[in-house]
Amino acid sequence: MKVIDVHAHVFPANIAEKAVGHLESYYECKWDGTGLEQDLVSSVLSAKVESCVIFSSATKEAQVRNINNYIASLQNKYPHLFIGFGTMHMDFTDYAAELDRIRLLGLKGLKFHTDFQGFYVDDPKMMPIYEAAGKDLPMLFHIGDRKSPLSAPDRLRKVVRNFPGYKIIAAHMGGYSVWEEAWKYLIGMDVFMDISSTIRYIGKEKTKKMVLAHGPEKVLFASDYPALRHKDAIDDVLSLDLGDEINEMIFHENAERVLGLA
Repeated sequence: MKVIDVHAHVFPANIAEKAVGHLESYYECKWDGTGLEQDLVSSVLSAKVESCVIFSSATKEAQVRNINNYIASLQNKYPHLFIGFGTMHMDFTDYAAELDRIRLLGLKGLKFHTDFQGFYVDDPKMMPIYEAAGKDLPMLFHIGDRKSPLSAPDRLRKVVRNFPGYKIIAAHMGGYSVWEEAWKYLIGMDVFMDISSTIRYIGKEKTKKMVLAHGPEKVLFASDYPALRHKDAIDDVLSLDLGDEINEMIFHENAERVLGLA
């Protein structure tokens, strides 16, 4: 079965150890991967994953261009393996020009992690940026965190309502560590959800119930590497026993549609 991962972090060698250490400390858990390029490649190839969306988030305006260049360089180095998503920050003033440059670099979408980037998902200053991203650049949001209100599911609900027809993806089934809020505000809405970092937190039964309630045609396979290696993430989804037709949707068909690969 073809597998496309829509959610993998990667970091330059000089900051990878510090970045992963910070993530492990913040989320209070040990991550399986190193976050380094070669470790990610090994994880993807060993699991026979066809392609993998990669990204890194700018926590400061000054980091935006460098991170976009870095992700584009990896996509160019592994054109049949990596699909790059760009980054953007609320304080980046010439966002329209940078979004055009993101397109010219061949990056296929945008990733936002507002808890670390320091702005609310529905901040009014972000609305022109989302509008400029348009319907051609899918936007993936880390959503839900008991430690922070910045990425609350109800805030993404407002964005989804403001931008009908946009390709918006809520990571972690729309509610990392606050899945009850995901149920209340996002399940059933016209938004895609990736299934990363969910099954091992709320269990197979609850995850399966969420997938079926939301609509499996709007759920995407995701590893959240380096939180989990690809083989383990695949095994977790297969353990839900959703059947071949739904598995094909989740593992690649939905991603092909969102990413324009079909």
